[in-house]
Amino acid sequence: MLLLKLFFSFIQVGMFSVGGGYAAIPLIQEQIVDIYGLMTLSEFSDLITVAEMTPGPISINSATFVGMRIAGIPGVLLCTLGCILPSFCICLTLAHFYYKYRTVSGVQIVLGAMRPAVVALIASAGTSILMLGLFQAELPHIVLSDIRWIEFGIFVVSLFILRKYKASAIAIILGSGAAGTVLYALSGAIS
Repeated sequence: MLLLKLFFSFIQVGMFSVGGGYAAIPLIQEQIVDIYGLMTLSEFSDLITVAEMTPGPISINSATFVGMRIAGIPGVLLCTLGCILPSFCICLTLAHFYYKYRTVSGVQIVLGAMRPAVVALIASAGTSILMLGLFQAELPHIVLSDIRWIEFGIFVVSLFILRKYKASAIAIILGSGAAGTVLYALSGAIS
């Protein structure tokens, strides 16, 4: 029963995560954390962090890690298949129809209308990750006094370096990891 629940949850994620892997994060969270309670929000946050750092699409990595965490190898296979199958079928069908009707103006209108929804889904995922990183809570449950200052400082410095100097994302990730390690080691030594 658990395996079927996971499979159908990730079929839904695969069907409705328009806009790429980051758009899938809130959908996965809703299914795994909010609806079924199979993981805590903290566990899910850790899982997303690992999924971002590993090579490959974040939605597939997330499906794989959730499946492994909850149901082992059968969970990996069913969650990953559930995440991939709808996208595969939809892409195959859309590619056929797009190739056939790409010159029709209605197709361009529909694609243009979908762009704001995709941006909203990605912004929602980014906001969720940011709030989890800075406050260890979701947006409605944030208390400003609970801000995690080390993470906030790393975020601000990383954002500044990215915008001002156009630094490599890999350099920012490695630098942030090193800075976090040093700052937490120093704060532990001071406490």
